[in-house]
Amino acid sequence: MQYSIGVEYGLHCLVYLIDIPPDAIIGIKELAAFQGISETYLSKVFGKLAKAGIVSSVPGVKGGYKLAKPPGDITFWDVVEAVEGVSPVFQCKNIKDNTYLCRDEDYRACSAASPCVINMTMIEAEESMRSVLRNRTLTWLNEELDRVLTPQSRKETREYFESINKS
Repeated sequence: MQYSIGVEYGLHCLVYLIDIPPDAIIGIKELAAFQGISETYLSKVFGKLAKAGIVSSVPGVKGGYKLAKPPGDITFWDVVEAVEGVSPVFQCKNIKDNTYLCRDEDYRACSAASPCVINMTMIEAEESMRSVLRNRTLTWLNEELDRVLTPQSRKETREYFESINKS
């Protein structure tokens, strides 16, 4: 299982909403154009983000989106969960209970009380991944982008979205 491209689209676009003034919004058309991605698909992603309370939408011709809460309160996991849903990555089917030995009703080793070690390991691994994603916020992402991208690139990105709000 892998996360859809919608998670990446969402995270990239959400970081652009950090620096806009509180009364400003950015439209899907502008976000999609800047990223060079499908406006239709991005609209579906932002619908999910709005439903999850990560962004708020302003309807209409001049409508768009803004963050619904502070960037420090929005984690990578929030975005993953909004876009992908809450289903676990690993789906244990308890096939251990279908083995040859478990077909004997009197065989105690196959009782439901014995946990599936494979499932427990997969749950532990998935929880580790979720923990990392819960500890990365949009604020962290914005700071990392300031660190790894050129100041000119960051400035031009901010100017691009500022110019949209002035027109």
